Amino acid sequence: MRQHLLVVLLALLLAIAAIASLGLGRVDIPFVRVIEILASPWVEPPVPVSPMEWSVVAIVRLPRIAMSILAGAGLSLAGATLQGVFRNPLVGPQVVGVSAGAAFGGTLAILAGWQYLGLLGPAFAFGLSALLLVYTLSTAVSKSDILVLVLGGVIVSGFFGALVSLMQFLADSQDKLPVMVFWLLGSFATANADKAWLLAAPVLSCGAGLLMLRWRINILSMGDEDARALGVPVAALRWVVLLLTAMIVSAQVAVSGMIGWVGLVVPHLARMLAGADHRRLMPVSALLGGLFLLMVDNVARTTTAAEIPLGILTALIGTPVFAVLLWRNRRNA
Repeated sequence: MRQHLLVVLLALLLAIAAIASLGLGRVDIPFVRVIEILASPWVEPPVPVSPMEWSVVAIVRLPRIAMSILAGAGLSLAGATLQGVFRNPLVGPQVVGVSAGAAFGGTLAILAGWQYLGLLGPAFAFGLSALLLVYTLSTAVSKSDILVLVLGGVIVSGFFGALVSLMQFLADSQDKLPVMVFWLLGSFATANADKAWLLAAPVLSCGAGLLMLRWRINILSMGDEDARALGVPVAALRWVVLLLTAMIVSAQVAVSGMIGWVGLVVPHLARMLAGADHRRLMPVSALLGGLFLLMVDNVARTTTAAEIPLGILTALIGTPVFAVLLWRNRRNA
């Protein structure tokens, strides 16, 4: 009962934060007025909604708020899932190379002049390839050593990072290079309804698939032998889970660039609130992730006149937390 209440409270807090965020910006709009604007197609407000108010709230800010929540929820859900599948609390989409692989696919698509769906396909393909390479390396060397998995992620991330640099070197410095650099830093500045729908489709569908499998992920986190003893098809289930997580991360990278550390840090915060049971941990991670990235994006777009890239802010928060986690893991070992 307590855990259900936690999920309800987080969902309510996220909804309130989203509505409040719609009123933040160069044109500040009160909380109640935002609700009136959103409800105006169905309920006539006391003061008629002006075209400017509708444009600011519904056309400019709403897609951006939706994208920040979807991206944060998707990355956190993917991080919690990967930590369970690999039985390693120090794993995240960035640590295991998914983000670097997806970034290479995205820069390759930008170099080729592809947009939207053309960006998502290569990002997904190379994000999944990076994850499979890390998984293959770690299982070939040692199936139980945490350090091997982390080092495999470092190797694969470095390889795809070099390919990203190669794409930047080959790009036109006047045209495509600035687009690549800005995209790689991570931002929702170019958010629109098309990108929001493009992100929503894989995040909602694949996220729902992961949530339906969360009790099986509990079993996977016990170890392969125990899972097989309970009748779980370990190899097939792991492939399905990896495909779903790669699709979520690749979709996020395709529409908003590299946003690191969310999938590593937020699941740990969720674990402190909900415990290690993935049936509770994964929904709480998704809600916390959406709330976290929404707040970070609000800071990015309101603190200064020039928008701060999200990748910078999330790295400033995530790297110290990751260092503390490594130190605690070393002490426990």
